[in-house]
Amino acid sequence: MSETIVKPIIVKELLESLQAKVEEEQQVIVHCCFPAAPFLGNLIRIWQSTYLFDNQSEHRSKLIHAENITIYPNWTPVPFMRDFWFTLVFSGLPKGCKSFDLKEIIPEEGGFFVESIKRNSSDIYRVKISESYI
Repeated sequence: MSETIVKPIIVKELLESLQAKVEEEQQVIVHCCFPAAPFLGNLIRIWQSTYLFDNQSEHRSKLIHAENITIYPNWTPVPFMRDFWFTLVFSGLPKGCKSFDLKEIIPEEGGFFVESIKRNSSDIYRVKISESYI
């Protein structure tokens, strides 16, 4: 006796709705390198007010998770004369986004800033962090 496997039929509207939800949940992963510095006792941290700013719209993606770096107000020690890598996970960017800026909006000097990161199909990036002095 063989079993017949019946493939379920999903209403087109439901499929479209689910696809929109999947697109909403896309995440952007940014692997960041803080270049080696010739200073002992360097400390680093990220503020929750770090965003990806779409250069084609007013959209900004919020920081969801930080790996290998502490969130303000805590500090992470940076090894002497070694590049320091950490990973940031952000909410998704809009489909039409071609490039974006990574910017830490903080009430003091020295926020992280990476300008005009070119969008790719994987939404996984490797960037070198610099500090903005706005």
